[in-house]
Amino acid sequence: MDTHTRLHKTISALADGELATSELELAFAALDTDEGRQAWEAYGRIGDALRSDLCGHELSAHFDAQLASRLANEPAPGRDGGIAPVSGALVPPGMPEPLEMGPLAQR
Repeated sequence: MDTHTRLHKTISALADGELATSELELAFAALDTDEGRQAWEAYGRIGDALRSDLCGHELSAHFDAQLASRLANEPAPGRDGGIAPVSGALVPPGMPEPLEMGPLAQR
């Protein structure tokens, strides 16, 4: 993965509340660059737009669950570029679903 992509993935995970503690130092270093600050601002605007009632597009009460269900039924890409089936739980038992921890869960 190139540096640009890694920077954006790290900042996105931080904005979503999904960044591992072990990667916080990398995230803060990324935010100390012009590109990092621009990415943080962009992700903030995206989050603001998704949570805003001004857009006239309100997410249904079950949007998170429906999206998670549809994504769980999508085939996962295989290591060789092909499609590999997803087996078992994507989130270990007892762990919160990623959508339960992010900003959408706070609405």
